[in-house]
Amino acid sequence: MENSKVVSIDMEYIKFDNGAVMYSHHSQDCCEQHFLSFKDLQLSDFDGLSFDLSSDRFFTRVPGFGIRLVPNVGHEVPIPGYGYNNGYYGSNLNLVIEPAHGKRVVYGISDCQYYPDEQDYDDDYED
Repeated sequence: MENSKVVSIDMEYIKFDNGAVMYSHHSQDCCEQHFLSFKDLQLSDFDGLSFDLSSDRFFTRVPGFGIRLVPNVGHEVPIPGYGYNNGYYGSNLNLVIEPAHGKRVVYGISDCQYYPDEQDYDDDYED
């Protein structure tokens, strides 16, 4: 997984050429939402970039924002994280690498999310 290239991007995940999938995970209690937002990413954001998914050096945490994917060579790619809850429910957020073969790896990124107020959240994330 040392020179993995992005081959597709979905609203919920990024897929690499070696079959690995990267996504965020939140154990939802009720009405809260916590996630990394891939919706504004394009494949062209990853042109010429490859990532070493075999260690945690492929990303950096950015508290209050999200994460940045760090390629072997080239520019970092920012991915915002968002969280919304009423303060009662959990705000846990994880970054998950699910390889095509092997064990899933989970990284805690709970501090890497922006908490918009309710009106901002509703305007930006309606389907």
